[in-house]
Parts: sequence; structure tokens; C-alpha cells
Amino acid sequence: MSLAVALASVLAAAAALGRWLRVAQREHYLPGSVFRFTVRWWRRWPVDAPLAALILTTAALSLRPGLEGFAWVALAGVAVGPTRLSIRGVTSPLAWTPRMRRLAAVAVVPLVAAAVTSIVTGSVAPATWGAVLVPVWVEGALVLTAPLERRLGSTWVRRAAARLADADVSVVAITGSFGKTTTKAYVAHLLSGRRSVVASPASFNNRMGLARAVNEHLGPGADVFVAEMGTYGPGEIAELCDWIPPDVAVITAIGPVHLERMGTEEAIVAAKREILTRAPVAVLGVDHPLLAAVAEEERARRRVITCSAVGEADVVVSPDGRVHVAGRVVGTTDRTGRAERSNLAAAVGAVLGLGVDPGDVADRFTDLPVVPHRRTRGTSPRGFVVIDDTYNANPAGAAAALADLVDAAPRGRRVVVTPGMVELGSRQQEENRRFAAAVAAAGAELVVVGETNRRALVDGAKEAGGPVIVLPDRAAAVEWVRDRLGPGDAVLYENDLPDHYP
Repeated sequence: MSLAVALASVLAAAAALGRWLRVAQREHYLPGSVFRFTVRWWRRWPVDAPLAALILTTAALSLRPGLEGFAWVALAGVAVGPTRLSIRGVTSPLAWTPRMRRLAAVAVVPLVAAAVTSIVTGSVAPATWGAVLVPVWVEGALVLTAPLERRLGSTWVRRAAARLADADVSVVAITGSFGKTTTKAYVAHLLSGRRSVVASPASFNNRMGLARAVNEHLGPGADVFVAEMGTYGPGEIAELCDWIPPDVAVITAIGPVHLERMGTEEAIVAAKREILTRAPVAVLGVDHPLLAAVAEEERARRRVITCSAVGEADVVVSPDGRVHVAGRVVGTTDRTGRAERSNLAAAVGAVLGLGVDPGDVADRFTDLPVVPHRRTRGTSPRGFVVIDDTYNANPAGAAAALADLVDAAPRGRRVVVTPGMVELGSRQQEENRRFAAAVAAAGAELVVVGETNRRALVDGAKEAGGPVIVLPDRAAAVEWVRDRLGPGDAVLYENDLPDHYP
């Protein structure tokens, strides 16, 4: 029996490995991520919590003499659960990169050892528990392979650092809870034509992404490198600045994004503030009081350029689109939403920090680039407006996108399709509930997709008296929208979660 159970454990574990390795990859190979998602998935669906209890109970019973047959039940549960977490994935399929192959090789060692132990000893227990504990093995593999992956990555980092030093470029480094990518695009746009600018592509904002950006894109003749820098915790941005020392460091904004990981907004500010340490010029969006306080503290250490979309600062982009620098109007923009104004103010601050007169680039204020999937607007074949904000996941950006929806359909039907916002920690439920209420107040119908924030969104909409529709996924929502909207109507797709989220 032990041989049969050992073989069955390998098959069950293979299915489980596919699920949890995919989660690890989608969560950037961060230790702890698999455990977090294991808890989320096993408690999410009505059938999965009882299934988890059944797996653990039957695995425990199989330890007792005469009850070894319960191992089959436990292994069957491991093979099929969590029931809705796909092995292959649709929106986020598992990619067998070299790093993933190394991770899988380490994770499979205890599984093989458990199966062999069962065969040798004649006990079904090792094989059974080896399969049950797959998330533990994947987490262990993440921890064990992290030093190796760091060492392998160091080769590319050293190459990128040398390339940066040889290029002798001015570096603008940008971070913030949100607005990083758009501000980066604005900086590159404003400077292009006057200087040779290279910006890190897409959201290449971590150690390996930025090393790749430098190695693949920074060529001879470049004058400015614009680097977006992200972080999941203390020390990451400081390390980036060790080999990408900024001449101008920008913090766009602070909000509850990644609050789940960092705990408080003060901790988020501390992590983002690392970008200032080596920079002679700091550009700070002071519409948040925590960044306003940082600006005052930093004035004794370096030149500080403050930016705002609502108050007094060195650079202000007012609601009417006028761009003020040191109290002087240097130009105007047609982007008058608060988020756009904040991003433009930060970009103008960066230009000023590089020693460029903002008046010399004012002609570019009116043709600012639109970053894909961030409040981009189009028209469907059926004639209704589609606002794509699927790469956005913060309360301030969601509010700005909702205002765009109202503007797009002043008299027509308005629909918001969203799975809600994630990684907001203790504020996640309240922020999603508040957004749903705002959707209702804007006269829009709320279409909730997925389970992650369903309860908070539905509760918020109902409390505000707004209509709410619940659908299983975005594909169903897109079909629902196509069947109901027409000319004069508009839909906002706010955020989009890959299918490793429940």
C-alpha cells in the first residue's frame, strides 16, 4: 500500500506545486507570499475551508495503525484544492524561467524524500504529509534560493552600475505610493527633444528590472536616465540608490498602497524616503502632510523642490491647468484632473532640479503622454466610452478615474467594473466600501468581479443605495457591458487582479 500511496502523493503534490509555484512567481518570489495566499484561498470559498479541514483530519488519521486508507482522501483533497486556484493559470500562467526551474528543483526535494521514505519504511505517513505540506516546501525553497538568486543577479547589477558610470548621465529617480510610472513618462516627455533621455520601461522598478533596463536600453549619447523605483519594504530603495545614485530624487505621493506589507503610512514614508539619501535635489509632492513634514526636515540637508496640485509649493499645477513655478506662470496644460496635475507638478519639479528652465519645455505641457491602462480612454465598437484604469489600485487614483467616468457620460449610463483594491492592510475593507459608495453617489452601476473584495464592495454600494451586480470574472463583466451599453454611455474598468487572487 505504501508504494501506491507514494506514487499517488507524487501526482497530488505535482498539482499542488503547479498552483503554489505560480503564486510565488506572481508575487515576485517574496518569502511569505505563498503562506499569505494559502490562507486566503483555503478560507475563501465555502467548499475549501471544509476541504482543508478534511485533508488535515484524514492525514492525521492515516498515522494510526489500521486507518492508513484515509491517506487516499487526504491526497485527493491535495490534488483538487483549493478548488478554484488554477494549476496552469489564465491571466497569469506559470512561466518556466530559469529562476522558476531552480525554485521547483529545490521545492521538490522534500516531496521525493517523503515518497522514498514511505516506500522504504512501509508507512504511508511521510508521503501523505509530504504532499499536504507543499506550501511549506515552496516557502522553504523561496528562502533557500534567495541568496543564490541574489548572487546570480549581482552579475547583471555590476554590469549595469559600470554602464551607468561610463555613461556619465544625470539620474532622476522616482518613487511614491502611486503616480510613479506616469510621472516618469512626463519627465521623459518634457526633456525629450532637448536632451537624450532613457527611461526605465513599463514597471521595471526593482533590482533586476532596473539592471535589465540599464543593460538593454542605456546606450552611448544618453544624457538623462529616468528610473522608477518601487519597494516592498525597508532597504530596497537604499540599495538601488547605491548603484543608481540619483541627481534628482522624486517622491510623488504617499497612500495606503502596500499597507498590508508595511503596516503604517509612516513606515511607507520611511521606505520611500531612502531615495533621498544620496540625492542633492529632492522633489516632493507635499499634498500629503507626511511628505510636507519630510520637506521641512530635508531642507537642511539638500535642495528641496515642493510640488502640489492643491496648495502652495515651489511648483503648482492649478485646477485650471496653469503651471506655476516660484509663483510665475510658465505654461498651461489641458490635463486638469488632480492626479494628472500632481504628476505634472512632480515632473516639472524634476526638470527644474536638473537645471532646466521649465519655461523652455512649456510647449510640451499640452501633449503629455498617456500611460497604457492608467485612465486611458477609448470608444467601443458599440459607441460607448471605455476608460481603462486596470493598472491602478489606490484610492486616490480610483477617485480620479470615477470623476473621468462622470465626465465621459454626463447624461448616459455609467458602469464601474472592478475587483476592488488590494494590499491596503487594515484599511482594505473600508477603502473598498467607500469606493463603492462613491460609485453609487456618482450615479453609476457597480459590477463586482471575483471574490477578493466582494463583500466590502457590495456592502458599500447597498448602504449608499446604488445598484450592484456580482459576476464571477472580468470576461463575464465585459460581456455584460457589451450587451447593455451604447452611444452616450461609459464604462470604467478599475483595477484588474490576476487569477492567482481568490
